[in-house]
Amino acid sequence: MSIRENKYQVIDLITPQHILVSVFDKTGLDALIPGILRSNPDACFYSTGGTGKRILEILGATASKNYLSVEEFTGAPEMEGGLVKTLHPKIHAGLLAERGNPAHEEYLHRTLAQGGEHAGVYFDIFVGNLYPFTEVTSKQGASPETARVNIDIGGPAMTMASAKNWHSIAVLTSPKQYASFMETLARQGGRISLEQRFALAAEAMKLIGEYRSTIGEYFMKLDFIRDVKPHLNIG
Repeated sequence: MSIRENKYQVIDLITPQHILVSVFDKTGLDALIPGILRSNPDACFYSTGGTGKRILEILGATASKNYLSVEEFTGAPEMEGGLVKTLHPKIHAGLLAERGNPAHEEYLHRTLAQGGEHAGVYFDIFVGNLYPFTEVTSKQGASPETARVNIDIGGPAMTMASAKNWHSIAVLTSPKQYASFMETLARQGGRISLEQRFALAAEAMKLIGEYRSTIGEYFMKLDFIRDVKPHLNIG
């Protein structure tokens, strides 16, 4: 395992070209997506499932130009139950790759292009929010099995990847951020600044820490025999 600091030049202002969207709460997308397109009419949105359907509705006639499903982009269909669809090298390489790094550019544009129609891309924005674990588990009758299946895996992984790589990508984790993000984007000539990306990353890191702590605290309180086992079909 090799860990090193980024030795390549960090770009201050980035024009949003490739935007990955994976949200449970779709509030505000009808304003965010047109706002991004005002900054760059050629921007492309990548998504899947219900989020993808909502984006297609918002894009309307320009959908063929401005949208690509994650399944088509990666060449990998999702597993039954909506699983694994974003846990793919083309997704996470696009979130984590360093701009200007020749090895990363080779990996994105050549290695990931093999065996598929689409090469990898640098994602400029990740828009994501998580399954409402606390809301689900607080409902009367919610079981540990209900809690288990409502643990978000892909969302936190993509959020933390984006937050870690704030040198290269902006991460939006709440519809409450959209208005100020678009205002700043317009003020900066349709580009996302390094300072803005850092501030968004810090918020994202805090959110994921709290989310994972909430899940851990929930399961630590359970007794396996009393609380968990009765809800399982054990063979």
